[in-house]
Amino acid sequence: MAAPECRGSTSYIFPVRPGVIVKQPAEVWRESPAYRRLTEKIANNFLVEQKILEALGAHPRIVKYHGWQDEPESLRGLLLSKASHGNLQRYLEANHDNIPLSIRQRWCRQVVESISYIHHHGVIHSDLRPDNFLVHATTPTSLDLWLCDFGGSTCEKLGVDGKQLPDPGFFDPNAECMSTTAIDIFSVGSLLYSIVSGHWPHRDPGPFKSAEDYRSYDERVEEHFRNREYPDVDGFFGGTIILGCWTKKYSSADDVLQALDQEIKMTRECGS
Repeated sequence: MAAPECRGSTSYIFPVRPGVIVKQPAEVWRESPAYRRLTEKIANNFLVEQKILEALGAHPRIVKYHGWQDEPESLRGLLLSKASHGNLQRYLEANHDNIPLSIRQRWCRQVVESISYIHHHGVIHSDLRPDNFLVHATTPTSLDLWLCDFGGSTCEKLGVDGKQLPDPGFFDPNAECMSTTAIDIFSVGSLLYSIVSGHWPHRDPGPFKSAEDYRSYDERVEEHFRNREYPDVDGFFGGTIILGCWTKKYSSADDVLQALDQEIKMTRECGS
């Protein structure tokens, strides 16, 4: 078997054919004391993601689902379209000084558009961060975003619960530890901030240098958000909207989308 293109905590990514990958469940070491718990968790994550992708159907802001592959002598897992430019986190780290404002504005809208769409289908993503958006060249001159990784999501209508909450920096530590639309909207604020600034809230640009660096950030940003201390967004595109997501100004993703459309319109009129 060829080496996977990418390894995650619950999955491996393998190429299948041009433009398509298979997301395969990770195997847990059988001697691990947590073998049963982790195996059941991974199985549930894949069941959740499969049911949600089937329910969401085709949409330009959602990674395209091509079905479940489980044929003899083939890799078992979710068949998904492959994004041309990887995930948004890596793209921001590699290009944060070279992304035009027009692209950042389009990405902000596409993030909110995707959340509005899944919320209308009763889906709460519950793990929103730049890693879970993919960057794809829809045309040679247009880079667009796809929302992906629904393994930790919840949908009451489908009876599935991935039992996930967002990472620090994208989670409101003053909220209840349960998946809600408000949790996603708070995360949207941090996502828009990351797109516009090029880095996570309360953090400088660039990747983490070590596990200790990551832990230190988690503790620092949790303390800031718990004290309702938010990054300065004065002069940012969408700054008042970002702050509004963090401070519970919006009751729905539709409200955020409406505010963002107005901001984009005003920016274009002022620039014309």
